Amino acid sequence: MTVAIVGVGHTSFQSTTPDISFKEQMFEAAVKAYEDAGVNPRKDIASFLTAAEDYYEGYSIFDEFVPDQLGAVLRSVCTIGGDGLLALINGVMQIETGLFDVVAIEAHSKASDILTFPGIVTHGLDPIYNRAFNVHPYFVAGLEMRRYLHETGTTREQCAAVVVKNKQNALSNPSAAYAAKMTMDDVMNSEFVSDPLTRRDISPLADGVIVMVLASEEKAKKLSDHPVWLKGVGWCSDTPWIESRTWSTAEYARLAAERAYKMAGIKNPQKQIAFAEVDDWFSYKELQHIEALGLCENGEAGKLLEQGNFSRNGKLPVNVSGGRIGAGNLLEASALQSVLECVLQLQGRAGKRQVKSAEMAVAQSWRGVPTATGCVAVLSSEL
Repeated sequence: MTVAIVGVGHTSFQSTTPDISFKEQMFEAAVKAYEDAGVNPRKDIASFLTAAEDYYEGYSIFDEFVPDQLGAVLRSVCTIGGDGLLALINGVMQIETGLFDVVAIEAHSKASDILTFPGIVTHGLDPIYNRAFNVHPYFVAGLEMRRYLHETGTTREQCAAVVVKNKQNALSNPSAAYAAKMTMDDVMNSEFVSDPLTRRDISPLADGVIVMVLASEEKAKKLSDHPVWLKGVGWCSDTPWIESRTWSTAEYARLAAERAYKMAGIKNPQKQIAFAEVDDWFSYKELQHIEALGLCENGEAGKLLEQGNFSRNGKLPVNVSGGRIGAGNLLEASALQSVLECVLQLQGRAGKRQVKSAEMAVAQSWRGVPTATGCVAVLSSEL
């Protein structure tokens, strides 16, 4: 891998943004990213990619609505129908073709504009075998959580500890939408959504935009004194049928991690990875994803969390940014929020939440219920 992230820009993440359009937010993030990278989008950037789901946007062919604010009029622009990390991986592949040397990646959320979010997510269920049940998508998450707890011996208390940790971590993230000092009782006593899943176990939706600039090795060394190198990437889609997937483990994350680690030369992730940003759409998913990434053995994540291993000052910090639970669920942009935190940490720009000796990180995404799709990226401060 000879591709680096040389610039990042983002808005703050908020529960609602009625006074600003997604185009204005996108422009704000893009200007910051281009300034950070020291590039002119009209002269230096050869290709632009946006991560978007038309059902969330309310528009078809969403990339028609992004060129103006990204500085991409009459340039190469395409939409990746997936999360922001998948868009970033597509940007990596574009550069590796040799046809482009600088690429911009954009992902965003205007979730506060969505009036029928559960209905949109339910539409992703298999139309023949599952959608006719007309169940709320979080019912599927509740079923998976129940199976995960049963198979691994993980407890509800350990899942609640994920919420407490990530809300607390978000207090040090000035961009986070849902930072809070919360107790275990606050989580355990919140109302059930789908037993054993409570309201506090679910990451709340938020608005925000993230833009990143990628460059080839030669260009990256010219543009940045501290580029963050993408050492390995992987992605995987497990079965779309909820009846035939493995409910207690995140196989998509495990397989994607295997590919990313092989590319990056990672033999022992528990020792070689300094910190991780993983998807925590639901509290139990953080623990499940930690295990799938090989950062601990199956069924051990909850216990290690209680021992402080995954806290900011622990042996292997996880979701120092606050994750979706603390920073906010940015839908397709949440994956780039994970990458953003890795970049800031590896460049020593994370402020009060800076992780010590941060040289190698892993970012992991999941596209959410009802999918079994996710990506993994290994990032390093050293080439």
